[in-house]
Amino acid sequence: MGDEKKALSRAQGGALQGQRSNPSDVAAFLDQVRSLTQRRAEAARLVLALDATMSRQPTWDLACTLQGQMFDAVGRTGALSVQLVYFRGLGECRASRFVEDTGSLKDLMARIDCRGGHTQIGRVLANTLKESERARVKALVYIGDAMEEPVDDLSEKAGRLGLLGTPIFVFQEGREPVAEKAFKDMARLSRGAWFRFDRDSASRLASLLSSVAVYATGGVPALESRGRPEDFLMIENLRGRR
Repeated sequence: MGDEKKALSRAQGGALQGQRSNPSDVAAFLDQVRSLTQRRAEAARLVLALDATMSRQPTWDLACTLQGQMFDAVGRTGALSVQLVYFRGLGECRASRFVEDTGSLKDLMARIDCRGGHTQIGRVLANTLKESERARVKALVYIGDAMEEPVDDLSEKAGRLGLLGTPIFVFQEGREPVAEKAFKDMARLSRGAWFRFDRDSASRLASLLSSVAVYATGGVPALESRGRPEDFLMIENLRGRR
């Protein structure tokens, strides 16, 4: 039961027991509901985008596990709202609703299997631009290993996201050079950051995802306040893009 429902239940319980609510009780209840509603409305919006083509199959389960670190970093306060975007197969690219808890996101990812196909990063960026028109997206996280699209189109969209204040945090699996160049450009143009990972550096990826979550909810000051090594690494990379 949500906090609003609990508060409403308490208020209704008093009425059922024959108690009369005084004006101060009613005012306090309404203030609580307004506060909770505002808190949810102000939750930082983050897009988590994943390449679900067949080359990613070996690390897909790993990604499903590590994304929970983002939520653990900010606790269950409703401060972070995440949309999952993925592409795979022949032209399939889907976006979930925004969710505020680890369980919902894990359930979404658990239903996805990797399928052969080409990258659709341009559609990921277009989706994020569209979401930004509705309400600001504080960050886009992209995890992938390849790039098979016109770089100029991706650069243009990345630059537009940078102007909107939506940095792209790219986590590249492997060492494919064409992808690396494109990913670094996307990060630079959006004023985000680029990192490499593999199975041997999974814990580092988890820590950096945690830093992205902290950044999305409170910016650089929040990273400085938490003060973990990965937070200072993230700050260093972000300032290098300014």
